[in-house]
Amino acid sequence: MGARIRVGVNGAGGRMGQRVIALAHADSQWEVVAALESAAHPRIGHDAGELAGLGKIGVPITSELSDRVDVVIDFSTPAGSTVIAAACAARVIPLVVATTGLQGEHRDAVLSASQITPVLMSPSMSLAVNVTMKLVRDAARVLKSVPEGCDVEIIERHHRFKEDAPSGTALKFGEIVADEMGQTDHVHGRHGRPGQRPRQEIGYHAVRTGDNVGEHTIIFGMMGETIDLTVRSHSRDAYAYGALAAARFLAGQKPGLYSMSDVLGF
Repeated sequence: MGARIRVGVNGAGGRMGQRVIALAHADSQWEVVAALESAAHPRIGHDAGELAGLGKIGVPITSELSDRVDVVIDFSTPAGSTVIAAACAARVIPLVVATTGLQGEHRDAVLSASQITPVLMSPSMSLAVNVTMKLVRDAARVLKSVPEGCDVEIIERHHRFKEDAPSGTALKFGEIVADEMGQTDHVHGRHGRPGQRPRQEIGYHAVRTGDNVGEHTIIFGMMGETIDLTVRSHSRDAYAYGALAAARFLAGQKPGLYSMSDVLGF
């Protein structure tokens, strides 16, 4: 067996960061060497393994990135992604950005880092979601020519704690459909009497309930028949395993911007 990959986790105090640490620690090909949080985080100085339910692993949660990291996985906040992107660029450390909701200056900061170091950014780390994205693109490419038209609606469900809506993954599904079918209007929910559904719109519907880890359904509705493409995550481990797969891929790449399509070989 070759040398273990030394991984750092940004957002180590969060639910996803803890799962990445737990799964990486259990896998002999990984060595968890850094657990990062903002300087004001209440867990600074605590052992990352204890927080993740593993017991002590000798890796304290800190706000400073060391140079002995082969790749960093970021499950934090848009502001946190901006900070870690700059730190990784300064040290030329590959970075997997799994944080969602990046827009404006936060997204620009990550894109800037990709000019210096390998960066992988995706609206979802789930392998199943990314395969479904390919299926959605294939379906949209075929169905755009249906003479009677094809209506596309996207329904997403997540836990009550999720702060952004619709999810970044739902928006990515919509982007994929619009690229292939040409819709120009993106409508978020409906109420009242909006009238007949225009051909040029994609509808998004965000459901927040309980502890739902993540579920997306893309509906292609035609006259007389419907196609539903649904992908469900059963636990947060789906995203953690996907992030680790992305990190394994990225550790040996040249500077640039990558996606989960590169990981899966699409």
